[in-house]
Amino acid sequence: MKKRIVLAIAALLPLAIAYAATQGDTPVAKAELAPTQAQAQAGTLMYLHLSGSDFSYRPLPLDDDLSRTMHDKYLKSLDGNRMFFLANDIAGFKAFETRHDDAVKAKDFSTPFTMFKVYLARVDERIAYARNLLKKDFDFTVKESYHYDREEVPWAEDNKALDEIWRQSVKNDVLRLKLAGRSMPEIRTTLDKRYSDLSRRIHQLDGDDVFENYMNAYGNAIDPHTAYFSPRSAENFEMTMKLSLEGVGAVLQQQDGYVLFRTIMPGSPAEKTGKIKAGDRILAVGQGESGPMVDVVDWSIDDVVAKVRGAKGTVVRLEVQSGDEGADGTRQIVRVVRDKIKLEEQAASKKIIESGGKRIGVIELPAFYLDFEAARRGDPDVRSATSDVRKLLTELKTEKVDGVVVDLRSNGGGALPEAIELTGLFIDTGPVVQVRSSNGDIEVGGDTEPGVTWSGPLAVLVNRSSASASEIFAAAIQDYGRGLIIGEPTFGKGTVQSVIPFDRYKRTKDFKLGDLHMTTAQFFRINGGTTQNAAVSPDVPFPVTVDAGEYGESTFDNALPYTEIPAASYSRLGMFKAINPQLISRHETRITGDKEFSWWMQDVASFKADRAKKTVSLNEQERLDERAAFKAKREARETERKVLGLKSAGPDDNDDGLQANERKVSEQIAQENADKERPDPLLNESAAILADAIVLLEGSKPLLTQVFPKSNAAKTWAQ
Repeated sequence: MKKRIVLAIAALLPLAIAYAATQGDTPVAKAELAPTQAQAQAGTLMYLHLSGSDFSYRPLPLDDDLSRTMHDKYLKSLDGNRMFFLANDIAGFKAFETRHDDAVKAKDFSTPFTMFKVYLARVDERIAYARNLLKKDFDFTVKESYHYDREEVPWAEDNKALDEIWRQSVKNDVLRLKLAGRSMPEIRTTLDKRYSDLSRRIHQLDGDDVFENYMNAYGNAIDPHTAYFSPRSAENFEMTMKLSLEGVGAVLQQQDGYVLFRTIMPGSPAEKTGKIKAGDRILAVGQGESGPMVDVVDWSIDDVVAKVRGAKGTVVRLEVQSGDEGADGTRQIVRVVRDKIKLEEQAASKKIIESGGKRIGVIELPAFYLDFEAARRGDPDVRSATSDVRKLLTELKTEKVDGVVVDLRSNGGGALPEAIELTGLFIDTGPVVQVRSSNGDIEVGGDTEPGVTWSGPLAVLVNRSSASASEIFAAAIQDYGRGLIIGEPTFGKGTVQSVIPFDRYKRTKDFKLGDLHMTTAQFFRINGGTTQNAAVSPDVPFPVTVDAGEYGESTFDNALPYTEIPAASYSRLGMFKAINPQLISRHETRITGDKEFSWWMQDVASFKADRAKKTVSLNEQERLDERAAFKAKREARETERKVLGLKSAGPDDNDDGLQANERKVSEQIAQENADKERPDPLLNESAAILADAIVLLEGSKPLLTQVFPKSNAAKTWAQ
C-alpha cells in the first residue's frame, strides 16, 4: 500500500493524562505573562506558512479583514459564553481589531497578553462575587429561569447586569446540590472550592497557553482545522497518535490543590512498586537517585506531568500521601523506574454479539492512530490502527463469526494512511481516496497489496462525531458497495492537515517552537464527491441525535464548500440499494418492539427539546417535579427490564450536582465502569441489521445476484 505521511485531523485524541480541576483558596501565581523570543519566532513561521506559502490549501492574506476574524475568535476562546468581559472591555479591545495583522508581521505579540490580563482581572472579580453570594440565602419559590447559553447574547453593559447573570448561575449551582440532598453548609463548601478552582486553573495558564490560544485564533481564521500546537501540546499529540509514552504508567488528575493518581495502568512501573494506588496524592518529585525533592502541591497538572514523565530507564522519586487519609496522612518516598507505556484504552478492541441466529463480531476503533516515527524508520512492528485491527479480525475468524461491524462512533479521525490501509483489510486492491493538493494536483491513494483479511459480511457504524479519516474509510466501503453504513450522517470534514514541526527551522536547542497543523489538501471520495460539508449518509439511518446546524463541519462559517472532481477508476463490489428497503423495513419493525432502542429514541427527543430551550428553571418545585418525573421514568424502565429479562441500566444517574473531580476517585471510576456496562441499543441494532442482510442474501439467490453480481456465496462480500 502506498504510504503518505499526512494527517487528516478532525479532533484530537484523548490525552494520556486525564485533566481535572484543582481546588483551593488562592490562585497560584505564575511568572509575569509576556511574549517570549521563541513565541515571536513561532508567530513569524505561522505567518510565513499560512499567509505567504503556496503549501497552504487556502492561503489568505493577513490583512485587516483576517485581523477582524482573528480578533473575534480570540475573544470567543477567552469568554465564549460572555460571562466575564463587560461591554466597555469589548469596546476598549476594538482598537486592536484591525491591528493583529500588523502586530504579527512586526513580531509584536503583546496584544493577546494585554487582553488576557484583562480577562484574568475580570475572572477574579466574578469569582469573588460568586463566592460572596454563597454567604447569602436564595429564594427558590420565585419563578425565574437561568438562560445558560449566552454565546449569541450582547455583552453585559455593566457590573450590575453581569452580577445578575452570575446570581442566576450560582443559584442554579446551589439548587442542583440542594435537590441532590446536600445541606447548605456542604453546598457552600463545595461551591466555594469549585469557584476558587476556576480562578486557580485560569491563573495557572502560562505564556505558552496564551500564545497557543492566540495562534489558534489566527489558524482558525484561515479554516476551522488549522491550528498551532505549543511544544507541550505537540508532545501530547504525538503520544496520542502512537499510543505510547515514557513515564510511570498512571493517569493523573487534579483535586483539592493536589495532583493525584487516578488510575494505575496494569503492569506499569507505578503498579510494580506495590506502593501506589488510585487516589494517592503526589506531594513532591525528585529526579534520579539523589535529585532534590521539589514540592508540587498547588502546581498545575501540566507542570507535574512534566516532572513525572521521563526517558525509559531513568529514575523518578515521588513523595506520595495515601488518598484514604486526610491532609496529615502517611507519606512515603516511592522510587519508580520509568518505562515505555502502551495506552491500550485508546486501542482497537473486539467483542461478539449473538443476533438473529448469527455471530457478529464488533471492532471498536476509537481513533486512526499511527506511530509516525516508527513508520518513518520502517519498523516492521510499528503500532497502528490497521495492525491492531488485522490481529482482531484474524481472531474473529478463528471464533467463527458470520459478520463484522466496525464501530467508528465518535472516532474523530487521525492518520490518513491508516484510513487507506484499514480499507485494504476489506478490499483486494484499488483506490480508496483522492487527495487534491494546494496546487490542484490530484493523487489517488489506494490499496496495492493483494489479499483481504476479512472477506465476509461487513457493516460500519457511524455517528455525527465520526470525522475525517473515519469518513474516508466509511465512504470507501460505501462507494465499493463492500459493506453497509449504519447510523447518523457523519461530521462532514473533508480536509487534510499536515504537521509542520517548527523546530526544524531553529538553530538552537535551548527552546522549542511547537508545531503547525495546517490544511494542505482536500480529500475526495473515489466516486468524485467529497465529504466536506456533505458527510457520509448511512444506508440504514438511525435517528439524528445532534442536528447538522448545531454540530459538524456545516456549523463553521469559514469551512470549505462542497465540490466534486472526476471519479477514480474502480469496480463496485455490491449494490445495496437492492436490499436497503428490506433492511430498513425490518429495522423499523424490530425497533418498535425493542424497548432499549425505543427508550433511547425517547431520550434523544427529550435531550433535543431541553437543548432547544437553552434555559433552566430556578424554581425548586418545578425542578423537583422534573426530577420526580425523571426518577419515575427510570424506575418504570427498570421494572420493565426485570419483567422482560433485560440487563439493568446500572446505578441511578440522577443529577448529584457535582462535577466529576468533586467525587472521590473510586466513585469516578465506578461511574465510568457502570457507563461502559450500560445497554448499547445502537450497537445491538447494527448487529441485527447486518444479520438481516446475511439471512436475506442466504435465502435468495436472485437477491444475492442483484446485490453482488460477481459473488456466488452470501458470506463472501469482497469478491
